[in-house]
Amino acid sequence: MQRTVFFISDSTGITAETIGNSILAQFEGIQFDKHRLPFVDDAHKAEAAALRIKTRYAQTGERPIVVNTMADRGLCEIVAASGALMLDVFAPFIGPLEEELAAKRSGMVNRSHGLVDFDKYEARIEATNYALAHDDGVDVDYAKADLILVGVSRSGKTPTCLYMALHYGVKAANYPLTDDDLDKLELPKRLRPYKDRLFGLTIDPQRLAQIREQRRPGSRYATVQQCRWELEQADRLMRQAGISSLNTTHVSIEEIASKIFERFGIERTMF
Repeated sequence: MQRTVFFISDSTGITAETIGNSILAQFEGIQFDKHRLPFVDDAHKAEAAALRIKTRYAQTGERPIVVNTMADRGLCEIVAASGALMLDVFAPFIGPLEEELAAKRSGMVNRSHGLVDFDKYEARIEATNYALAHDDGVDVDYAKADLILVGVSRSGKTPTCLYMALHYGVKAANYPLTDDDLDKLELPKRLRPYKDRLFGLTIDPQRLAQIREQRRPGSRYATVQQCRWELEQADRLMRQAGISSLNTTHVSIEEIASKIFERFGIERTMF
């Protein structure tokens, strides 16, 4: 079975897509053809979205699903005229909040991801620049790092560091364990002063080999044997040094970040 889903927002669509995907993941055996329609913030755009949904309805014969975060009720009604199943993300919360706060919603568009707190925004940019400068041991000025990820090449360190920086303003560096480090089975000297900030990432050898094969096809670097040896040595090194670690094979970046934050007691809100 396949159903069409539209994530519609008057802003970036990130909230609609994130929440929508979390809900859809609960329904196994159904394939979802997903479309994100951001910045639907006036009647003309809402009508265009409704026409697109109607067209899809006619093509498939199946009622499309709309996950909606538009604040303007008039725009929501225009889209709802398409005949789609409307899932308004804000609806369950607005009424109780209006009652609790004794205030009415503003209905203003483009508020979910606005630059309300410039200090937080600057912190995210600074953290992102830090993550890029300290990627794969390029820079080793770890004194300002909130945490340092260690692991073998392609185990997920870089995307995790960038995610934590972009969304939470966390300054995360990463250090790739080299063959030399793994042969010696001892923590590199440059990391020893920051042992309390280290966290390890590991991964299944087969999955690592697949990732490396895409990067360097046919190389020794990408063989399962090499991947297995590196991971086994890295595991020994981290256990010997007392470094907590996480297997990233079946874990999303969001979950990896959450587990790391829990380990270090970091409490930051997104955006």
